[in-house]
Amino acid sequence: MAKRTIVTMPGDGIGKVVLPEAIRVLDAAGFDAEYVHADIGWEFWCKEGNPLPQRTLDLLETHKISLFGAITSKPKSDAANELAPELQNKGFVYYSPIVGLRQHFNLDICMRPCRTFKGNPLNFIRRGPNGVVEEPEVDVVIFRQNTEGLYGGVEWTNPPDNVYAALASHPKFKKFADSPREELAVSTRIFTRRATERIVRAAFEHASQFGYKSVTVCEKPNVIRETSGMMLSIAKETATEYPGIALWNTNIDAQMMWLTKNPEDYGVIVSGNMFGDIVSDGFAGLVGGLGFACSANIGQEVAIFEPTHGSAPKYAAYTESIVNPIAMVLSACMMLEHIDENEMAARVRNAVARVVEKGRVQAYDMLKLKGSVDVLEKGAASTRAMTDAIIAEL
Repeated sequence: MAKRTIVTMPGDGIGKVVLPEAIRVLDAAGFDAEYVHADIGWEFWCKEGNPLPQRTLDLLETHKISLFGAITSKPKSDAANELAPELQNKGFVYYSPIVGLRQHFNLDICMRPCRTFKGNPLNFIRRGPNGVVEEPEVDVVIFRQNTEGLYGGVEWTNPPDNVYAALASHPKFKKFADSPREELAVSTRIFTRRATERIVRAAFEHASQFGYKSVTVCEKPNVIRETSGMMLSIAKETATEYPGIALWNTNIDAQMMWLTKNPEDYGVIVSGNMFGDIVSDGFAGLVGGLGFACSANIGQEVAIFEPTHGSAPKYAAYTESIVNPIAMVLSACMMLEHIDENEMAARVRNAVARVVEKGRVQAYDMLKLKGSVDVLEKGAASTRAMTDAIIAEL
């Protein structure tokens, strides 16, 4: 296979720490690639008024594949205050660069696998009959629609005349008629049939390819009848093409209760943007939390792979990093699978599994310690030591 060019976007905080560690693992596994750095994140918002510069979009347009670390996002007023003085009051508005990337490249399919590693002390446990402690094996893949719904960005504070008139034309809006318009904030939840069909089919295809027995639509069609109802209706149509895969339907609130009762029963889950975000974090909590939570953002041409943890700037300031790099490494595994380097991806994932099962090298989260500067003195492995252990298993 020809040498790959991978766009690396470390971003902010611990993103700048974990991404190089993942590249060390890829190098050790024999992945032949050239890495091209791209600017993204809070630094470029503050000094340029744009956390996602055009030069970064150009690199992604050219090379198509990216590893992404993490970004810092802050509320609107805080973002405005941190702009360079010469940029303030010039009309610059902060917008999440990862959301911007999803919209710009139509990265509409988000995959978030949540799988237990044997021996992980952070795995979910429960009490079974007669007080027996059970540790169910969780193997769930969440397909989250990435570009529409509540994250579509169609929203207003103090909506303009035409928007207000459209809202007022709906009979349910009467309850808001006595609220002054300048006190109204409106966010829309828009689903399109094309995007919904694509995410639902991706979920069924994944279930079919990897032997999952069910696809669960996790929405709220009994209340959000139009949008959630559309996804459920499309899932029922699509399910007829996959007779060996059961279609289940759960409400997001009930799912958050059931995932701690019987997580082993679920296979592939498909949701809109917000509910997919919620349920994927819920399942990630059963398999080790943010230190193990990887994801992919996939469009027709461009794909970006990232851990789902944030930038955690506090930890980035430590002299020796303590954060767990496994989520970033597993995200790199997802990248390898996307470009058909399946054997290499399996080798890396198996190396991670052996490190976790042996338990001799554990990050602070695996030892259930608070993330303080003294955790290394208490036996926790540094970020680099965790990576060294994975490389040794390769």
